[in-house]
Order: sequence, then C-alpha cells, then structure tokens
Amino acid sequence: MTTKSLGSVRVEREIGGRTLILETGRVARQAGAAVIATYGGSTVLATVVRAKPREGLDFFPLTVDYREKMPAAGKFPGGFRKREGAPNEKEILTMRMIDRPIRPLFPDGFIDEIQIQVWVMSHDGENDTDVLAGTAASAALALSDAPFEGPTATVRVGRVHTDDGPQMVINPTVSQMDFSDLDLVLTGHADGINMIEVGAAEVVESEVLRAIEFGYGNIKEILAAIGELTEKAGRPKVPGELVLPSDEVVAKVKKLAEAALTAARQLPGKQERNDKVDEIRAKMLDEHFKVNDSGTYGEYAATSKARAQAKEAFRTLEKKITRRLIAEKGLRADGRKAKEIRQIECDVGVFARTHGSAFFQRGETQSLVSCTLGTARDEQIIDGLLPEYSKKFTLHYNFPPFSTGEAKRITGPGRREIGHGALAERSLMAILPSPEVFPYTVRLVSDITESNGSSSMASVCGGCLALMDAGVPISATCAGISVGRFTDDNGEKEIFVTDIIGEEDFFGDMDFKVSGTREGITGIQLDLKARGLSIGQIERIFEQAREGRLEIIDTMESCIPAPRPDISPLAPKMVTLQISVDKIGKLIGPGGKMIRALQDKHGVNIDVEDDGTVMISGTNGPSVEAAHAEVSALCEEI
Repeated sequence: MTTKSLGSVRVEREIGGRTLILETGRVARQAGAAVIATYGGSTVLATVVRAKPREGLDFFPLTVDYREKMPAAGKFPGGFRKREGAPNEKEILTMRMIDRPIRPLFPDGFIDEIQIQVWVMSHDGENDTDVLAGTAASAALALSDAPFEGPTATVRVGRVHTDDGPQMVINPTVSQMDFSDLDLVLTGHADGINMIEVGAAEVVESEVLRAIEFGYGNIKEILAAIGELTEKAGRPKVPGELVLPSDEVVAKVKKLAEAALTAARQLPGKQERNDKVDEIRAKMLDEHFKVNDSGTYGEYAATSKARAQAKEAFRTLEKKITRRLIAEKGLRADGRKAKEIRQIECDVGVFARTHGSAFFQRGETQSLVSCTLGTARDEQIIDGLLPEYSKKFTLHYNFPPFSTGEAKRITGPGRREIGHGALAERSLMAILPSPEVFPYTVRLVSDITESNGSSSMASVCGGCLALMDAGVPISATCAGISVGRFTDDNGEKEIFVTDIIGEEDFFGDMDFKVSGTREGITGIQLDLKARGLSIGQIERIFEQAREGRLEIIDTMESCIPAPRPDISPLAPKMVTLQISVDKIGKLIGPGGKMIRALQDKHGVNIDVEDDGTVMISGTNGPSVEAAHAEVSALCEEI
C-alpha cells in the first residue's frame, strides 16, 4: 500500500504481526535521501549524504553513525550536563551492524564520501531499533543517487519457548526475548544472506539454519517494500568516477610481478612472506614507476598517478594470486590443507595474583586472558532507552599495535575492539552458571599479544580456559573457529578453508566465525565481501566449523578438563541466603544502622535484594561465615 501527502511517499508492510512503515519526502529534504521507518511504536530517521571525493583519497570513506536519543523513550540523559554524549557500546555495535553488510555493495574504485546518520526518534520499550535502523539506512541508500548495489534488509529471529514448544519468531519483542534461547540478527538482499550475528544457548546447527531460512523469507517481504518506495521516490543512480588502475598499468604490473609474487605468496612464515612481497613491490615501483620530481609539474603529476595506480594494481594482483592458489591448487599461504587448524598451545594459571588466567595460542595469534571475580557491587549498570539493568558478566578485548609488530597511536578501544569483545562475550554467555548457583560478577580481559587472524575466536578459547582456572562452574567447554571462502578468477570453483589467517581474511570473500560447545552454537559473526551466501553454503560452513570446534575443544580439555572444584583463594568469599521479605527492615535497621554495624563488626559487605536475597561477601572466609550466622539468627522465623 502506498499513499502520498505533502510531497511524502509512504509504504507499509505487515511483518511479524506489526506494521512496518517506510516514509520519505517530508523530513530532511536537503539530505541526499532520508527515510523515516516505524515499527510498532518505535521510529528511526535515516539520512544519507554524498560528497565529492577528497583530494588524494585511495579508499572508500563510508561513515555510519547511529544514536539513541533519550527523549525517544521519555528519559533524561544521565550525568551533570544532561546531554547525549559519546556513543555507548550498544550504539557502536549497531553502527557496525549497519556498516558491515552495506560496505561491500559499492563498486570497486568508488571513493565518493558517503555519510549515513540514523537517529532513534521513538522507542516503545518492546520493539528494539537496531534492526530497524539497518533497514532504514539501506532504504535511504536505495533512494539516493549513490551506486549502492542493494537494497538490503535486516531482521531479528528468536526461538521463543512456549507451552507448545519452541517457536521461531520474527522481530521478537524485548519481553519475548526473555524466553528465547536464540538471538539471531540477519541481513540479506535479493541474491542471498550477507551478514549474520548470533548469540545462542547451545542451539544445534540445524535449528540455527532453520532460523536463518525463516528470517530470510521475511527479508524478502521488506525488500519488496523498499523496492516499491524506490520506484515511487528514488533518484537516478550516478556512478561517479571510479578510481581504478588503467588497463595498461594492470598489464605492465602483471608482466613484471606475477611470477615472483606467486612464489612469494607460498612462503610459510608471515614475516618472511610479507618481507618478500614488500621487496618485490618496492623493486617494481622504483625501477618502473618512479616519480619524476625534476621535470615539469605535469610530468610529476602523471608519474605520481601512474605509481599510485601501480600500487593498487599490485594489491589486486596479489589478491588474485592468493585466491587462485587456494581455489585451484588448494595451496594456502602457510602451506596448510583446507580444513587444517594451526598448531595450538594453551596453559592456565599463568599469573600468580589473578583469580584466573590463561594463555592461548593458535598459529601466530596469541591471547592472554585474565578473569576477575567480584560481588554485586561490581556489576555494570547499563542505562539506555530500555529500562536500566546491570550486567554480571563482561568481556573486554584489547588489541595493542605491538600485536602486529606496528608502532601506532595508542588510544582507547575502537569500534573493532568493541565488536570483537561483544562477540566473545555473547559466545561465552551460554555456558555461565545462573546467578542463583554462582552469584559472583565475572570480568574477562583478553589482551591480544600476537595477531594473525581470528583473535576474537582466540579470546573465546582463552576466556573459557580462564573461567575454568578461576573455578567458575561453567556448563561446558566453549571454543571458536573461523571459516573463509575463496573462488577462482571466474567464480566457478569454490573452497571453504578453516582457521583463516589475516591475509586470507584480507584477500578472501568472507570471515565466518562460529563459537560453540560440543552440544551446539553459542555465537556467530559473518563478515562477507562477496555478493551473498545461500542456505546450502551456510549448511556446509556450519559442518566444517563444527569439525574444527570439536578439535579445538579436545586440545583445550587436555590442558584443563573441567573447572577447578573451588574458586581462587584470592577471590572474595560470598554466601547467599534467603530471608523473609518482612525481615528486610529488621536487617537494615533504622537509617541502615543495623546493617552498617554488622558490616563494620565482621569486615564484610552485605547486599539485600527486594525479594529477600541477602549476599554477604568479604576477603576473609571465617568473617563471612560469622556474618552469615548472625544474619541467619537475626532474621530467623520463630
């Protein structure tokens, strides 16, 4: 259904029992394109602006920004200034979720500046806006004159447990997600699926595959709505000037470097291989594409342009050679077979004063993970558009420049670090004990000290080992592995390779990360540079990833077969007891006098929940037990 009013165009579709509305032509008319998307009571505004390329640019400058405006939920921002500040983790993860599926859908050599801004204008507390933002951004790009080869659409799929058994639900509400063991975010276009994010509670591969298939069916409905909107209000596409090497330069670089580069790409060590490739590049550029800085400006400009084109042609040639060697001959850069995992080394208890620690190395990727156990007072408070809540488990990921042998500016965590940490965190979430069984707050810190591919999966493996070393009673051993995809020059031969290294990620079609236990999947992240994946391809990838995961789990369990029977003696001691709700006032006392006296007397912390749960923690075991006995006596039912 399409209606027009005040110059606006409006399209509606029924998705999951709620109406999705896409509207354009009324708001932000000076932007290149703008879409207001509404689903239930939640609304986002997505805008796209295109600018001419900046001088000297040699990459595609796409910027995606997503912000949750606090008035959208009728809330004031926290803090003294009462103004929205830097983006929080949820906003950063949503920016990445919007960016990753649309970036590959621009033509090679396109370097016009594209800026996408998405604002949350209304949030009903039930229909979250992250997936809506992805669809709105894609719709705005489809309306704009940018040569976007979409559109794409984004949905969430949950597997909600009901009295009739588990049911697949499209775009489940926040309340429904409380009863779901699967949180799957899916992006796709007319030709297949090109982005997957999953957090799951050990869900078997066949069920995850069924959820993907179910979600893609709904994606097609949303794509039809975007197509209808584009027919009514879309602008003609303007390709712009593509910055690509000339045919002459490409042919010359191929003649000069192909043979030497083919040999160099087969050297086994990363440093040795990179040094040889750098040597071949430098020799070719210096001998055949030297910049003439002693002639006229025209000669200088022409030779500078030729040199820049030669660099790009060399990079493209290196990519083609790498893909050809793998797809046609089965020769990976480091000599491994397609399903072969690099050598793994792991250890636990590597630091004396941490509550738990682990060392995990797979090939040239290395992670040091520390585990810290805390009390309820250490929980992280999350304040956003949804009601405030606290997190009992956090994983932080750090990627210092020395991990790749580089000297770079040292800054706080960027979008990549936030994203990798979140992937590892949700992958391990499924194996953690419930707060009733293990009331501790848990923090993992994964420091990547060496990197050559899939450091986020190393963080999953190292994080699991650190949890076991700390004595956290996890339900199963969890590991992660990545799978890559390569095709030949014609795209006819296809091969999937396990445990990709950095160069295979850079030159390949995809990085498909899968985490899980022996029982099922706990986390997925798909980054795809190719057009899209079919359900059949994803099924093959799942099986290959499962084989690799089980092999890694066997290696990890040879290091530490199960969690230690007791938590670290350095961790705070904690006991939990339940008292009657009407005894809470007696325990706290007038003005908190009683509870403060107990804390001072025994040197412990006492936290009381509204349901009568009392948590007593401290560094001294006998003091905790003495406080426990006194609280029990004080609040005993007569």
